[in-house]
Amino acid sequence: MTDTTFEKTQTARAKLVTLLEEMFQLDQPDLDFGFYRIMHAKADQVRDFLNKDLLDTIRDAFGAADAEKVAAAEQAVVDTRARARSFGAEDPDATDPVQAALRHLAQARGEESREWEVYDHLTRFFERYYDRGDFMSRRFYGRESASKAAPYAVPYDGREVYLHWANRDQYYVKSAEYLSNFSFDLTKAKELVNLPHPQQLRVHCRLVDGDEGEHDNVKASDATERFFLIHEGEPVKVEQGTDGHPELVLQFEYRTDPQKTGQSAKHQAARLAEAKGWIRDTLAAMPHVDAFTQALAHPIPTEKDKDRTLLDRYVAQYTARNTMDYFIHKDLSGFLRRELDFYIKNEIMNLDDLGHDVGEDNLSQVTDYLKLIKVLRKIAHTLIDLLASLEEFQKKLWLKKKFVTETEYCITLDRIPSELQEDMYAEIAAND
Repeated sequence: MTDTTFEKTQTARAKLVTLLEEMFQLDQPDLDFGFYRIMHAKADQVRDFLNKDLLDTIRDAFGAADAEKVAAAEQAVVDTRARARSFGAEDPDATDPVQAALRHLAQARGEESREWEVYDHLTRFFERYYDRGDFMSRRFYGRESASKAAPYAVPYDGREVYLHWANRDQYYVKSAEYLSNFSFDLTKAKELVNLPHPQQLRVHCRLVDGDEGEHDNVKASDATERFFLIHEGEPVKVEQGTDGHPELVLQFEYRTDPQKTGQSAKHQAARLAEAKGWIRDTLAAMPHVDAFTQALAHPIPTEKDKDRTLLDRYVAQYTARNTMDYFIHKDLSGFLRRELDFYIKNEIMNLDDLGHDVGEDNLSQVTDYLKLIKVLRKIAHTLIDLLASLEEFQKKLWLKKKFVTETEYCITLDRIPSELQEDMYAEIAAND
């Protein structure tokens, strides 16, 4: 493998690993709630699989195939020489058949591995359907290019009338759980792993007040649109965790804002900047929270925002969760396997090759071509099975029947007969 191919392979491999870590929720080790907590329990095993077992399988598949191809080419040279001698050739190596066999052998020995193509195709395939935590049922019809986006195809089944929408194969998951429960441990943030810190620095973003939003398909108007605002009465407080460690609580409200002016997005950004200012000022005045203050102020600049800190990132993550829709796929394995076969036929296989006979000159090319498809399908199916098992687990939780464990009744005093009210006041007052 040449230096250029080696660099190309390493780049493609790193890009695939980054995408897989995002798909398996391994890129946010600090988030500590809901499905993230389940994923983190298996994070080490999944990370070993992605960084070692999976990629070793790809390399081994190509290494074995390359060695097999060289051995076959060497045997072809031996057989061709023997055949030339049997026909009475004084110098077998000077004959055309032996020369062709020697060229094939040189090509097999010096050919660059196509390992990088598998990484590239896997990345392109999964990128099509993965979008910020969800797999979207987008069926691509044509080959995509740098100048033209791939058109979509509706999976029509022959009915006279067929209704289709983008999330037809998915369950819509309300974001209420994300809104009310967003916790993270600063000690597990990737940016702080090499810095000295206490054993635990858990922080919760909590909603303490909110207005009810519009229902059904009614779109929020300017008067009913809700925004994230800091809870000015007590923006930050410290609580004792179940393990005895102090935990920080950042308190927000989600309600209409009478001060709203201009575009909603810009107004929300301004109110969040104001909220972060309240949090920083409050932390500076609070005792015994220096570790939290320093960690949240740790800089993590980006090209667009040179002054971004960890606090900025977490507040953005928390508030963005309520503005996004979340879905669980009903049959992720079946969908991705069907799309993979379509991707291979549409993006990798070249129909023009079917119009030519396979001869000795292009036999090696066809063999490489089939090897690429074989390795790609094997690895993709392994990843699809793993992703589908996680999606099925989430689907089971979503479809699990909810059991009523306790019921309470509350009535107003005017429904109690007046002649019984005084006798029942003591019992009513003692009721929890």
